[in-house]
Amino acid sequence: MNEDIREQVRQKYAQAIKSKSGCCGSTGCCGESQDATSAVTGNLYQATEVEGLPENLLATSLGCGNPTALGNLYAGETVLDLGSGAGLDVLLSAKRVGPSGKAYGLDMTDEMLAEANANKVKARLTNVEFLKGHIEDIPLPVGSVDVVISNCVINLSADKDQVFQEIYRVLKPGGRIAIADIVTTRPMPEGVRQSLLAWAGCVSGALTQDEYTTKLVQAGFEDVEIVVTRVFDLNSPRARSIVPEATAAELEQLNGSLVSAFIRAKKGGTTARKGLCHE
Repeated sequence: MNEDIREQVRQKYAQAIKSKSGCCGSTGCCGESQDATSAVTGNLYQATEVEGLPENLLATSLGCGNPTALGNLYAGETVLDLGSGAGLDVLLSAKRVGPSGKAYGLDMTDEMLAEANANKVKARLTNVEFLKGHIEDIPLPVGSVDVVISNCVINLSADKDQVFQEIYRVLKPGGRIAIADIVTTRPMPEGVRQSLLAWAGCVSGALTQDEYTTKLVQAGFEDVEIVVTRVFDLNSPRARSIVPEATAAELEQLNGSLVSAFIRAKKGGTTARKGLCHE
């Protein structure tokens, strides 16, 4: 099933960037469009943050949080964004770490990488590099990254244990994660869990908060913190696009338990910070 999930996700995101819409058709990754009124993706980025970046970049963001704002980044650091899409969080990270730092973006979708590289050129940032690959097999050396960020992507992986092991591997001692993701506060209905469409829509693959913490600790991380940032109302008219195959009973069981969260953790050891925090 793992390859089926990966291909379903790849197709959804390729179509999303081709049509400049979300991964669920005309809606965002988690069911809403990227606008100020969206319960999922709206109001995540301030106008001052995206100043100087391509005008349509915010509209192609399919995330559920703003990891670059929630996680401090310091001048001179190396940042890796897993599932970087059209590149918004990578470009924001590059601005924060400055010319002495580096921002990598990793994505498996050719269409997304093409869009991201075009946005890099438009933004005139030279400390950015986009890599093709899978988040379960990061194409970077051991201990090469200060911070790993991700925006509503890890839930899409069918092998999260491997993802967390890879993140731990590429982080320097004392390195940290700043991840926005979809989680659940209780187990979801099995019918929803088995839906490939709901998986590609950021739902079926979501871990519970306890599962997320356990897997990070098992991978070696310390000081795990999970903070709920939004609770999704599945009674809204757009709920069907989030879990299109769910029954009314399954929607009722799931409602109130599907949330976006910010996850912090660190790798043991110490590493010197190279500069001041860019807020």
